[in-house]
Amino acid sequence: MKPLCVIWDWNGTLLDDLQLCLGLLNELLEQNGSPNRYDLAAYREIFGFPVVDYYRRAGFDFEARSFEALAADYVARYDPASFACSLCPGAADALAALRSAGVRQVVLSASEQTLLNAQAGHLGVAGYFDELLGQADHYAHGKLAVGKAWMARQSFDPAQAVLVGDTLHDAQVAAGLGTKCVLCAAGHQSRERLLAAGAPVIGTLKELPALLGL
Repeated sequence: MKPLCVIWDWNGTLLDDLQLCLGLLNELLEQNGSPNRYDLAAYREIFGFPVVDYYRRAGFDFEARSFEALAADYVARYDPASFACSLCPGAADALAALRSAGVRQVVLSASEQTLLNAQAGHLGVAGYFDELLGQADHYAHGKLAVGKAWMARQSFDPAQAVLVGDTLHDAQVAAGLGTKCVLCAAGHQSRERLLAAGAPVIGTLKELPALLGL
């Protein structure tokens, strides 16, 4: 059945920032004295939320340098570089198909609000969304609270919505909101990890319209 609303994750789902994030992780590990380095497959096995726990898994020593300092350093590098990122494969067609079918679309992101607005505007996709829902800071603690506040303002049953993301955290957020969930294995976590959520998993967003019955 066609959903009334699709709630999009942003990073790794619509914004193709996977290689950028991998490169910055290895750069910061080297500059902060960690011997750890990751290829793409290994990165996708450790990435997750909250980000502070992901940093621990990656090998950062918070006694040598605080999470807040590391996060600020990461953001200073990521923010300007992110504007060279494109949309994920199939994203443009999926956005257009949903709009043509009359499906509402919003973004629910762990990204800081001002950056999210700027990225969506730069890529020319802001007009597809009723709202862009970001975070008040750069620490990416999670997005469930923001999603619940938004959902409380809506007049439709959450079960009429589908959250589309690329991490297990997205499945957890969908469960917390009471929405359905579809996970895309082209982003920041591997297909094998995503399958553990029990939600449908697609290879790229090219598969989404058909899955949603559009």
